[in-house]
Amino acid sequence: MAEEKHHHHLFHHNRDEDQPVDTVVYSQTTFDAAGNEVDYRKEEKHHNHLEHLGEMGAVAAGAYALHEKHKAGKDPEHAHRHKIEEEVAAAAAVGAGGFAFHEHHEKKEAKKEYEETHEKKHHHLFG
Repeated sequence: MAEEKHHHHLFHHNRDEDQPVDTVVYSQTTFDAAGNEVDYRKEEKHHNHLEHLGEMGAVAAGAYALHEKHKAGKDPEHAHRHKIEEEVAAAAAVGAGGFAFHEHHEKKEAKKEYEETHEKKHHHLFG
């Protein structure tokens, strides 16, 4: 058996074994109009992290609001207090959802800035 068995992998099946794999650059520092150093990839990751925190806050506050609504029905003696806590938790859930929405748009803006500074071309079918 003089020939070696050639393994085909999912991502590099046309690549020679001695050919190096291309490295992906995730972070490239650029400068904005004022001359300040900006790392758009790092900024995008930061906004993504804050977006997820906002989502988790919205879920947690929403769950607490439902819990207080349930307690208001079970505990008629303290129902008014539970209703107030439910409304405060619901307001916190809306605020956290708004924060997550804001960070989502900040993340998209950072990605757009990165693509503009690195001249990434979009191929549109109609336009």
